Amino acid sequence: MKKLEKGSKKLLNAWAFYDWANSVYTLTIASSIFPIFYSALFISEIKKINAFGFEFKSTALITFVTAFTFLVVAFISPILSGIADYVGNKKTFLKFFCYLGSAGCIGLFWFDISPDKIHLSLLFYFMGLIGYWGSLVFYNSYLPDIAFEHQQDSISAKGFSMGYLGSVILLIINLIMVMFPEMLNIESSLDETASQRAMRYSFVTVGFWWALFSQYTFYWLPKGVSENHKITKAILFNGFKELQVVWKDLKNNLRLKRYLNAFFVFSMAVQTIMLVAVYFGEEEIAWADDNAKKMGLVGSILLIQLIAIIGAFLTSKASEKYGNIKTLIGVNVIWMVLCVYSYFMITPTHFYIAAGIVGFVMGGIQSLARSTYSKFLPDTEDTTSYFSFYDVAEKIGIVIGMIIYGAIDQFTGSMRNAILFLVIFFFVGIILLVRVPKKVSG
Repeated sequence: MKKLEKGSKKLLNAWAFYDWANSVYTLTIASSIFPIFYSALFISEIKKINAFGFEFKSTALITFVTAFTFLVVAFISPILSGIADYVGNKKTFLKFFCYLGSAGCIGLFWFDISPDKIHLSLLFYFMGLIGYWGSLVFYNSYLPDIAFEHQQDSISAKGFSMGYLGSVILLIINLIMVMFPEMLNIESSLDETASQRAMRYSFVTVGFWWALFSQYTFYWLPKGVSENHKITKAILFNGFKELQVVWKDLKNNLRLKRYLNAFFVFSMAVQTIMLVAVYFGEEEIAWADDNAKKMGLVGSILLIQLIAIIGAFLTSKASEKYGNIKTLIGVNVIWMVLCVYSYFMITPTHFYIAAGIVGFVMGGIQSLARSTYSKFLPDTEDTTSYFSFYDVAEKIGIVIGMIIYGAIDQFTGSMRNAILFLVIFFFVGIILLVRVPKKVSG
């Protein structure tokens, strides 16, 4: 195989193509069809399940498992980052997590909530989530290796666009499978409907799509930059040492420190809502029938994806006029009102309105939060460590948010109470944003 030069068009496109391959996981498994499938496994109105020696509310269980997975991700990310920065054979690690996630998705075909199978089923779910986030560590670390600085913004945006396009294409295909299973001769059985069976096949399509389309990326990406470096104990924990250095440096940057505190609080609420939105819609909204529910929930996810692009653009324009912090405060106010609105919504129309608002503020707050952090960084070449700190803070926030949400759902029996509680995080986030200094100070 011919080695491509850094900055070459073919190499850049090969890197961006991994977004096309792996983004199907987030849209089909994490955000739409799997949550619908999981909820449909529970027939009774009071959805309970026994796992790990305890009885859980069904939505609380998947929330806790997701929180645990992100805790693992938060722990291994600095280790993986340290390896990615030092070891030459990054492609081996990228392949490992890609295939781990792909296998997890395919394994969801056998997902079963019976006592003797629930733990293996949750393991497949765990594998998919770990595989996705683990592979991203190495995928992102390739960017400065394959692109010059002036190319990085554009090729990163191209990867995002390709990921969006690929995931929407497969989701539409999966939606057709689920809504019209007879077209593919998918039949029902004594245990489940043809539509549920089609959902299982959709998980398999995600796994194969992810693994197969990644081959183009794997073929052209270089082995790595460094050569003949071995993994030692010092290298394994180098990522944690870098995080410790950033933590100490925050004492000398009050603006960045206060902004990170605000980000940590409001981000845990934002990410929690994004992860549980479909479970909430499935359980708390009065749909006419199962078909209306499936079409409505998946349609809402597509709506969110489309509006998120518009929201990110408009939020960027608002930040140019009013400044990043004021715009973030405004977006957090909208999120806070949305939580109160969600507590009272009942009909599908209510849910569609909420989905539209979520899409608008989701794209805006994610893009603006990261760019604001980037603007507040000190004059340093070690941006990797600072963004690693940012990512770990985000993941730990997700863990806390999901655990609190799951606990309220578990003990009160209602996701409405859990979503209303998140108002507190947005309110505190607003207060912390107000306290961010306009100028750098010690």
